Amino acid sequence: MIVLKLGGSVITDKERPMTADRIAIRRLAEEVALSGVRELIIVHGGGSFGHPLAERFKIAEGFKEEPQLLGFSKTHRAMMELNRLIVNALLGQGIPALSLPPSSFIITHDGRIKALNLEVLRSSLERGFVPVLYGDAVLDAVRGFTILSGDQLSARLALELGASRLIFGVDVDGVYTSNPKLDLEARLLEVLRLEEMEDVARVGGATSTDVTGGMLGKIREALPVVEAGIPVVILNAGRPHNIFKALRGERVIGTVLCR
Repeated sequence: MIVLKLGGSVITDKERPMTADRIAIRRLAEEVALSGVRELIIVHGGGSFGHPLAERFKIAEGFKEEPQLLGFSKTHRAMMELNRLIVNALLGQGIPALSLPPSSFIITHDGRIKALNLEVLRSSLERGFVPVLYGDAVLDAVRGFTILSGDQLSARLALELGASRLIFGVDVDGVYTSNPKLDLEARLLEVLRLEEMEDVARVGGATSTDVTGGMLGKIREALPVVEAGIPVVILNAGRPHNIFKALRGERVIGTVLCR
């Protein structure tokens, strides 16, 4: 079983609120179908759907005032709308995609997954469905509510369900020595070993591997997955055929996180 995380920057136009990249979504659905992989969980990010609303209403910080309740609901609704587009694209390719809202079976504790009921998810996999989940606004035991990232969710599911591998589809080719969008001399790291991941996670990227922001978060979430012996691949899902190759276990440009 494979867990595939599709970043919000790949499936939406992050410069335009509530705007999906329908061409990319259709292509990714085609690649999933062509791969022939059916023991699969797909998790997607929010991009221009969830992030603007979550930021506007400060959902990640937790409940502080009543207007946030409406913001919580709007954020969840926005993610459901993006999820619907992805599920529809998968159905169009003959894939039995099944939407599972994380807020319906997950509660966090100060931002980290605490209560996780996997019975429905496991049953859906056993029956041949492809569950499609997403980063979501969820209830939190300490903050009242918060945002559960797709990265944290993907890593936890890979661990709990014993995935054969975890694939992060992002908008760059993998982990670089510096930000490739700002530094033309940035060098792609094809392999990142566990001890190197631990160094990066501990000092926040202030080493020879200067990962920042979302990439740093992915490495931190991937640590326990790699420790458990599950390989993690970070690749550019914006490049045609990359997801197809990764699902089939073929060589692809990217970064492998391993022991």
